[in-house]
Amino acid sequence: MYRLIFILLVFLPPRFQPHRFIFQKKLFSRYGYTLPYRILYPPYYNENKSYPVLTLLHGSGERGTDNRAQLLRGGSLFERDDVRKRFPAIVIFPQCPEDSVWSYFTSTPDNSNITGRTISFRFSAHPPSSALLVKLLLDSLVAAKKADPDRMYIGGLSLGGFGAFDMIERYPGYFAAAFPVCGGGDTSTADRFARKVSVWMFHGAVDKVVDVSYSRQYYNVLKRLGADVRYTEYPRVGHNSWDWVFEEKDLLPWVFSKSRRIQVNP
Repeated sequence: MYRLIFILLVFLPPRFQPHRFIFQKKLFSRYGYTLPYRILYPPYYNENKSYPVLTLLHGSGERGTDNRAQLLRGGSLFERDDVRKRFPAIVIFPQCPEDSVWSYFTSTPDNSNITGRTISFRFSAHPPSSALLVKLLLDSLVAAKKADPDRMYIGGLSLGGFGAFDMIERYPGYFAAAFPVCGGGDTSTADRFARKVSVWMFHGAVDKVVDVSYSRQYYNVLKRLGADVRYTEYPRVGHNSWDWVFEEKDLLPWVFSKSRRIQVNP
């Protein structure tokens, strides 16, 4: 019986697998602000070695202070033994407070698309406190030589997809690869990072929360700028496109193939 349960858990798609919660619960504080986050170290972690670091920014529904909700989307994937062994890395899931965001944007009513609203992305010289703390946390890992500065990666879902775009816009050349999911960003800043970071975007074709046009627009802009960019659009899929993303067999091999020194084309 136990063997059967084990087999079922191993082969369940990531979105159906229960959390083992092997991510460590931590807090990071600077300038009077505190960032709850979860961190997962690779098997046989060596404190004297620098590892790739992958950061995932959650969506609006996982905001809060419980330091747990952010693992709801994607946490099970990175807890899997086969993933941890194949891609030994430090994985970080920060949590954004309910009254904050990963990046600045405005939303206004608009009946011209299926979402019923238009989102305007506004790049600002100063990031929201939550995003700033994420960057400072990553900087601290680099300074402690725990993180490989040439292999820093960032992804995000929905609100976190906005944040992933904002991070690569704001810190061009800091991340080797990014994978925004059902996101969008200020395309006027794309030339800041287009030739410095590899990007793979994902979106559902019938997303009724974040219109698919934002990913399409960003993809076209990056292609014109000669970026290393990929775009996957899922037909008949709504806002929960992350369910399909976390089952993409090529996602993690693509991410971990990238570095600031070696940009491997898809």
